[in-house]
Amino acid sequence: MRIGIHCSTAGALENAAIKAHELGANTFQIFSASPRMWRARAPDPEQIKRLRQHREKHDLTPLVIHDSYLINLAAPPSPIREQSIGAFKGELERALLIGAEYVVAHPGNYKGLSIEQGMFNVAEAIALAWRGVDPALKEKPKLGILLENTAGAGAQLGGKLEELSIIREAVQPYLEISIGYCLDTCHCYVSGFDLAQESGLSRLIEVASETLGLDHVPVIHSNDAKTPLNSHLDRHANIGAGYIGLEGFRRILNHPELREKAFILETPVDQPGDDFRNVTALKELVFPKKRSITKKSSRNGRSAGPAIHRST
Repeated sequence: MRIGIHCSTAGALENAAIKAHELGANTFQIFSASPRMWRARAPDPEQIKRLRQHREKHDLTPLVIHDSYLINLAAPPSPIREQSIGAFKGELERALLIGAEYVVAHPGNYKGLSIEQGMFNVAEAIALAWRGVDPALKEKPKLGILLENTAGAGAQLGGKLEELSIIREAVQPYLEISIGYCLDTCHCYVSGFDLAQESGLSRLIEVASETLGLDHVPVIHSNDAKTPLNSHLDRHANIGAGYIGLEGFRRILNHPELREKAFILETPVDQPGDDFRNVTALKELVFPKKRSITKKSSRNGRSAGPAIHRST
């Protein structure tokens, strides 16, 4: 299984890969530039080389880049929209240079617009950004764009999975690279999927299968939720310290439809070692692949977590 974490590139690109390996991860996520600045330089070729060497040495794949917090692809015609398209083009170019497998993007905020116009704006912005990418980088690109579901607060797009599907269907014909999805467990929970319960996970699997197609979901951001169900607040908690809980993550990690995904943590580091503890927590919740999981009932008839049975 692929279990990893968002790592800092402070000092050099390869530092993120070194840190991921030290934490026991075999996949990781980075920012390709400062997430709070519009301007970004192209990555240093020597750093790219060393990053690739560390990835190959430690089998760190996939590499995921999260786009800048400043980007709003849903924005109406304005300087912010132009800056967002230019910045997203830069994200794609840096990802191609670095050799990342995916770029994760938040759809954006459609405040002042209809939701339909907001979704159209996102699709158009992605197409325009890709069109502007240096043609030399587009030769045999091994990159995918992943639309991430959100907490769905206010005019935030992506709180409903249908919105992500509509954006993908609108823009995919205009891209030579694939566009898929990244599901965030915290965002799923606070937008209405009760992942603390087996029934809530089953409902998410059902809706995601029908709306997105699970084959189009290669990455799952694995974050516990600091706020309650349906709160629509994006507040991440450490694994087991939030409303989803350890048993919730045990079911998520071992679900047969999800085991092949890359699980990447974006959890807080409130105390030294929290990053290591979160990676370790996910790894310890995984059952060996030869085992199967069935529901075990408690005395009150509610699920008491999975029982483990060796397959024959």
